[in-house]
Amino acid sequence: MTHRTAAQALIVLATALTASGAALAQTATTDAAAAPAAAPAPNLTGNVSITTNYKFRGQDQDMIGKNDYAKTKGFKPAIQGGLDYAFGDSGFYVGNWNSSVNWLKGNSIEMDVYGGYKFKAGPLDMDVGALTYIYPGNSAGNTTELYVAGTYANETLGSFTAKYSHTVSKDYFGYAGNKAGSGLKGTNTGYLNLSYSKEIVPKVTLKAAVGYTNMSSDIRSLGYKSYVDYNIGASYDFGNGLSLTGSIQGANKKNSYLAVSNPGVDYGFGTFGTTYYSPNKARFIVTLTKTL
Repeated sequence: MTHRTAAQALIVLATALTASGAALAQTATTDAAAAPAAAPAPNLTGNVSITTNYKFRGQDQDMIGKNDYAKTKGFKPAIQGGLDYAFGDSGFYVGNWNSSVNWLKGNSIEMDVYGGYKFKAGPLDMDVGALTYIYPGNSAGNTTELYVAGTYANETLGSFTAKYSHTVSKDYFGYAGNKAGSGLKGTNTGYLNLSYSKEIVPKVTLKAAVGYTNMSSDIRSLGYKSYVDYNIGASYDFGNGLSLTGSIQGANKKNSYLAVSNPGVDYGFGTFGTTYYSPNKARFIVTLTKTL
């Protein structure tokens, strides 16, 4: 039997380990090549919807009818859609959302442009940003808000979100009449929204929300009261980004937001038969959405 020196034994052991390591590295490389790569999160997402009535914070966004009097029917269809772009995993994002509308003379579209930053704060998913509502045919409705939102999601309890929006533009959707030279402002109007969602059975999600609009003192001086809006319903997920939602939406303080729907008849000694419609009236609304 041949006896090796300690040095020779170490050399043999090192050679064996090197060969073994190379084999393991080769195996790992082969396995890595064979394993499918994880799909990166898309930076650009989109959505398109068709709805039977577009309400914003409980109020109809399709109001102008024949001879400029208020529409009273519940079916006021709108088409909507938007795009969102996320800057990788940085948390920053920008987006645009649009809808057909009919509440400002000369304008037929709402264009929302926004940007913000999302981050984790303990158990909360936070979102801060700015949003501008643009009405190209009539800038009297243009409004800019800053917002902050926090969401707590629990598989058992569901998802809870609180969001506050604060108006920084000179007007709030034309209510103060600032564009027309009223000298009044909608600045500092605030909107708080609390929402909840929970999948109650497979593919069916319960959704509920309540909001409070605190009008600026200038807007309240014109008789427009601060009000509460609500939205409760459920959505069904068909898969592949297609969903159908049915909900009841509306708001209180209806008498503070009346528009003439029929001027009535003037008999010379008074007008009779005048009727009014409030955009805050509760409606059942159906929306079909496709996420792209």
